[in-house]
Amino acid sequence: MNPVQAAQAIEFFDSLRLPDVGGTPLLKDASGPWFREIVAMLHGSLEPMTNKRLIRELFLLVPKKNSKTTYGAALMLVSVLLNTRPNAEFLIVAPTKQIADLSFKQASGMVLLNRELKKRFSLQNHLKCLTYLPTGATLTIKAFDTNVVTGVKPAGVLVDEEHVIAKSSAADSVMIQLRGGMISQEEGFLAIITTQSDEPPRGIFKADLKQARAIRDGASFYKDENDEEIPVANDVLPVLYEFPEDIQKPAKVLGEPAPWENPAIWHMVLPNLGRPITVERLKADFDKAKSKGIEELAKWASQHLNIEIGIALRDDRWAGADFWLEQADPSMTLEDIIQRSEVVVAGVDGGGLDDLFSLSFLGREEHTGSWLHWQKSWVTEKGISRRKREASLMNDFVFDGDLVIVPSVGPDIVELADTVSYVNQSGKLSGVGLDPEGVADLVEALEERGLKRGEHIHGVKQGWRLTGAIKTAERRLAGGTMFHCGQPIMAWAVSNAKVEARGNAIVIEKQAAGWSKIDPLMSFFDAVVLMSLNPQPPAPKCTMAGFMRRGLLTA
Repeated sequence: MNPVQAAQAIEFFDSLRLPDVGGTPLLKDASGPWFREIVAMLHGSLEPMTNKRLIRELFLLVPKKNSKTTYGAALMLVSVLLNTRPNAEFLIVAPTKQIADLSFKQASGMVLLNRELKKRFSLQNHLKCLTYLPTGATLTIKAFDTNVVTGVKPAGVLVDEEHVIAKSSAADSVMIQLRGGMISQEEGFLAIITTQSDEPPRGIFKADLKQARAIRDGASFYKDENDEEIPVANDVLPVLYEFPEDIQKPAKVLGEPAPWENPAIWHMVLPNLGRPITVERLKADFDKAKSKGIEELAKWASQHLNIEIGIALRDDRWAGADFWLEQADPSMTLEDIIQRSEVVVAGVDGGGLDDLFSLSFLGREEHTGSWLHWQKSWVTEKGISRRKREASLMNDFVFDGDLVIVPSVGPDIVELADTVSYVNQSGKLSGVGLDPEGVADLVEALEERGLKRGEHIHGVKQGWRLTGAIKTAERRLAGGTMFHCGQPIMAWAVSNAKVEARGNAIVIEKQAAGWSKIDPLMSFFDAVVLMSLNPQPPAPKCTMAGFMRRGLLTA
């Protein structure tokens, strides 16, 4: 670190005032040392001889109410003041117009409260732009939009609330362009300041979070969902205020509080405690959120304590959702299920052009009788275009290998039928259960591969008639006698499932879930229907391979 540059950055930072606090105190007195250290490291990493910045990216994960928007505005003002490049562009990208307005209000307020800076800056309120007259450098604050990066080669960018921006279908391409625009700027930097997401992380936020955790943990790489090693960047500074994984986990016993619910440890992730947020005020908010149900509590925990949500739980959730994550075995594959099972059944859920065409396999493990689950889904390009707000999430599932995007209807049927045929060749497939509506093409494709109606292919009635399968599945999960491959697409579908009571029955329907699809889960229930009939292993064929498999013949 360049100590001279770092000291100057802190001096500028300390001289700014908080424009929205009584008495407008100096940041020297009002801010905590934690952010001052970040200011020093980011700006002190600039080599004076080469003007090359050694820390090119900052990833700060900090809960709400820790003044991140205010401190972020101050950080960018310091960057403008220290900059020597003529007409350099600095940018703050906010997820919404409201946050962008707040960022500009804080930045412009700090300038107006400083006699010297007021003379040296020109404010253009209608453009949300501040121009530093001595160098012509600009600080522009914009709400996220695909046009935000058009023609921009920034010397510094701050992205506020990346977890919200990541929900946009254009988020990945915009972040790529922002990073690409700084390649020619040796002193350029990207600062990401965000809270945890109020739903399972997705898209660019998920990727940046995984890399930041790997760097924090001293790893030289992190593993993606395909277990491939991705090298970490050597110029990223991660600062993450979050609990260890064992504290973030839910309670081991249903009804007991989770480890993170203990207010005595909350200070660990609240660096701005006492300025002005207090544990007592948070405790009151916590009690209020808890009284409203688990969905509200989960959202509160994600925003105020950075607890990562694995499944977005609601009051009308499916009961099995409470046990889904703990029954995951990410190391298990379809091949493992085939090998470990004495019998396997399949479930299929189709639908319209914007639905996910989903296939589930459910195996009954030999000796233990435990159920083992794996799934795969397909979606058309038209389906993706109709669901642009879910595009980043769908891309994550594609990257995981659990979702395939096909150009049109047809290839999805072929690939699904081929997958069923592949499992059938093991000699362990007992049957395929599917919604009998609108599956004529699939039935034909399965018959072409040797499966017969009535013998292998069975219609599964939907609606309230799935009540038995729904309750059987949740009892299996709660009892620890069902395991799955830990596929994120299934956790997403499980979290989307809404339960409706109809008399003595319960119903999980697509209409209730709305745009949040549950097709992978419905294919699972179709498989549960067949497995609940206690299918027996198919009779082995009298072949040399069959005799050898049964131990009656050796090579």
